[in-house]
Amino acid sequence: MAEHKIAWLPGDGIGNDVMDAARMVLDAIGLDAEYVHGDIGWEFWCKEGNPLPERTIQILKSTDCCLFGAITSKPKEEAQRELVPELQNKGLTYFSPIVALRQMFDLFSNMRPCKAYPGNPLNYRDDIDLVVFRENTEDLYAGVEFHPLPQKVMEALSVHPKMKAFAKVPLEDIALSCRILTRNGCRRIVRAAFEYAHKFGKKTVTVVEKPNVIRETSGLMIREARKIASEYPGIELWETNIDAMAMWLIKNPQDYSVLVTTNLFGDIISDLCGQLVGGLGFASSANIGKDYALFEPTHGSAPKYAGQYKVNPMAMLITVKLMLDHLEEHDAAQRLESAIATVIREGNVRTYDMGGKSTTLQVAEEVIRKLG
Repeated sequence: MAEHKIAWLPGDGIGNDVMDAARMVLDAIGLDAEYVHGDIGWEFWCKEGNPLPERTIQILKSTDCCLFGAITSKPKEEAQRELVPELQNKGLTYFSPIVALRQMFDLFSNMRPCKAYPGNPLNYRDDIDLVVFRENTEDLYAGVEFHPLPQKVMEALSVHPKMKAFAKVPLEDIALSCRILTRNGCRRIVRAAFEYAHKFGKKTVTVVEKPNVIRETSGLMIREARKIASEYPGIELWETNIDAMAMWLIKNPQDYSVLVTTNLFGDIISDLCGQLVGGLGFASSANIGKDYALFEPTHGSAPKYAGQYKVNPMAMLITVKLMLDHLEEHDAAQRLESAIATVIREGNVRTYDMGGKSTTLQVAEEVIRKLG
């Protein structure tokens, strides 16, 4: 029996391309693992009306962790049109399977490292090494939304004085998305950020919110961050508004090491950080809960490039490094990151986004050569 059992979910589009590169590298490393393929994504929405079949959920429940490729999502009306005829007008609603998995398995911590590897022509600067901790199950992504606004919801909201501005707006003209934060959700993501800072000797943790405007939800996050920070006297807590953070990351990204924030702000700010170190072709992530973990690059499925093996696999290979660390295969993780850094530094094999002509699999082959 293999030491590790890994759910293997390529998903859509280039998810298959970069997962092929990942498998080549994992086989070269010699990881003692069984890979269990699972169905997920747009194909299964179109033909089954469910992008996350129950059979795939059962696979995840039987494995140690999951490696995931990419997913396609489309607007509500377009998703309806692409269902097979026999499933149309059946009341089916598309949902993001990756968001569903984060909530289903309580993968509350989305960790997104953003590290500039020297030699990358796309780096904003070479001294950036930061990580974003994004709360992964709450906030606007919890999916509590209404349109049109139900009368009972309007009546419940009418006790708030600021709802007077909307009193004469027809209910069918109001869309409402609820930003829901819990004290526990705030505390555990902040603690994850401080634990990371403590483990790796980081001197600061920056909480990124907007409490001057979104007073109750961002205010809760800030208050809980201050309480958690008091338990880590050697680490300084910085507090920054989300809009100011975007500016400071462009101006002085090297000043920051660990950022922590809520779901939507984390989604946005981590893409900004990813661009600082070369774009989404270098942006990895780990979705970690108490009992399970799912690893994925943060880029989309890029359907126009599917099957061409054109895209940069580095985000996926860095994601594999995160998975290896999670599995406590630290030597393999270190070897892989060293090989990735060498390939980037030498610059002999580059995909189109870096100004080269190499394929996805040629990059994987070069990384394998550097593994030693």
